[in-house]
Amino acid sequence: MARRMARRFGLLLAVAALPLALWAAVPLLSGAASPQSIQHRIESKRAQIEQRRGRERVLTSDISAVTDRIGALQGEITQLQTKQVHLESDLAAKRAELARIQEELRRERLKLARLRDRLARARVLLANRLLDSYKGDEPDIITVVLEANGFRDLLERAEFMRRVSDQDARLIDRVTVAKAETTKIANHLADLERKAQEVARQIEGEVSQVVQVKGTLIDRRDQFASVRADKSQMLASTRASRQSLEEDVAALQKEQSAIQARLAAQASPVAGPVQQGSGGMIWPVSGPITSGFCERRSYEACHPGIDIAVPTGTPIRAAASGRVAIAGWVGGYGNYTCIQHSGSLSSCYGHQSSIHVSVGQQVSQGQVIGLSGSTGNSTGPHLHFEVRINGSVVNPMNYL
Repeated sequence: MARRMARRFGLLLAVAALPLALWAAVPLLSGAASPQSIQHRIESKRAQIEQRRGRERVLTSDISAVTDRIGALQGEITQLQTKQVHLESDLAAKRAELARIQEELRRERLKLARLRDRLARARVLLANRLLDSYKGDEPDIITVVLEANGFRDLLERAEFMRRVSDQDARLIDRVTVAKAETTKIANHLADLERKAQEVARQIEGEVSQVVQVKGTLIDRRDQFASVRADKSQMLASTRASRQSLEEDVAALQKEQSAIQARLAAQASPVAGPVQQGSGGMIWPVSGPITSGFCERRSYEACHPGIDIAVPTGTPIRAAASGRVAIAGWVGGYGNYTCIQHSGSLSSCYGHQSSIHVSVGQQVSQGQVIGLSGSTGNSTGPHLHFEVRINGSVVNPMNYL
């Protein structure tokens, strides 16, 4: 009976413990959506984003170098094009000169042919004249003297025969001289034609060489342009992938903030112990510094404060006593509070999840003025803390 009662009691305890065990297992079942797992995914995606940014820088540099090379090749192509135009102009002028020489040579050769024909006909006429004189027994000088009717008639007969002889000689001489001159001119023109053809062939060779070199440069330019197009496409793809990852990070951060806000709402964080600094101010929260003053970032040259990592909902203490000058939403700072401590000195607190003071309110050192969060341009829950002199940021570490 006692054993039976013991077994029943054990079974009852097991049934009673089952809900507790299931409740304890809930965090394990939902661990994939825990802030830690989301933060791990955020860091992984940030690493991928940085990898793609590095790839973008390399591709941008490659595209710039290829563009410079294309520009240099285009300059050489333009110079060759200008040279080709000049050479073709010279070639056209030389061909026109050659055509003129050839036309003049053609005329001189026609003239020479006519003179040769005229000389041949003159020689035929002279030969016929001599033959007719021989056959006709034309009187010689003695016959002319004997048959002359007086001295005057004698002179006239002798002068006539001399003139006939001189006329025949002059005709032959003129034709012979004209033929010689025409032959000389024709030879000169033929020499000019030969030189003009040689110059034209030389210019044609230079034009052909320029065209060949220009074609090679154009091919290289087109190859570089193809490489640039491929790299530009790769850059666009990498940039799109990086932007998609950034959107994923933003969504994960939003999800993480929502989870942390829900957890913070269920918890009741209390202000930690006051951490006194050596510069007169106390630390507004206790936590590690994740970003120092004037740290250089991709989107800003100088980080205007320090970032202290704390969970969302951590109470924020006033670093020193003073009057609240700003309390509300301020751009990338999100919920932002500034306390004026003196005529020139003030401290400011950014990315709060909630603000617990109002403008004009007097606060004392160590008083809770709000809760930390991740509002505005923030990558995660933290407190952005600034110290300003006459409105200009200075290094907070000199005052903590």
